[in-house]
Amino acid sequence: MKRLFVDLDICSSCKDCVSSCEYFYHPQNNGVAGLREYATFSIICRHCEEAPCVNSCYHNALQRGPDGHLKRYKMRCTSCKSCALACPFGVIFVDFISYLDSKCDFCIGKIGQLPKCITSCTHKAVDLREIEESVENNIYFVGEHLAVHSTKWLREDLQPKKR
Repeated sequence: MKRLFVDLDICSSCKDCVSSCEYFYHPQNNGVAGLREYATFSIICRHCEEAPCVNSCYHNALQRGPDGHLKRYKMRCTSCKSCALACPFGVIFVDFISYLDSKCDFCIGKIGQLPKCITSCTHKAVDLREIEESVENNIYFVGEHLAVHSTKWLREDLQPKKR
């Protein structure tokens, strides 16, 4: 099955995202930004037990889901950046979050054409690929339609090594 593939290592080197989106319901939607945040919260976030980012948000815009991943409620977020400052690992994006909740529908049903996010990304960070999940190559599946390349942080990496 082909999946939308996002390379977060390439995305993180971009100052501003130049990729655009053709989300059906909102033309001004930036689904790539939403995908980046979702993938980052799933793979790179350290999932702190007492998450300082969640505790610092006085608008309750960040919550931890039952799976441990963060979710940002954009209608509550005022972009005060307190979560970004509180995160000791620099995972939270500091860019302005508009009140439009950017979604990606993975262009499901658009047969025969590449999604606009792929054709408009000049750095080739977004693609549509037949791909396998591979821990060795830092490729992870996030949900049913998304594959992400990024170095995943694992809590076990911090455990002292036995000699």
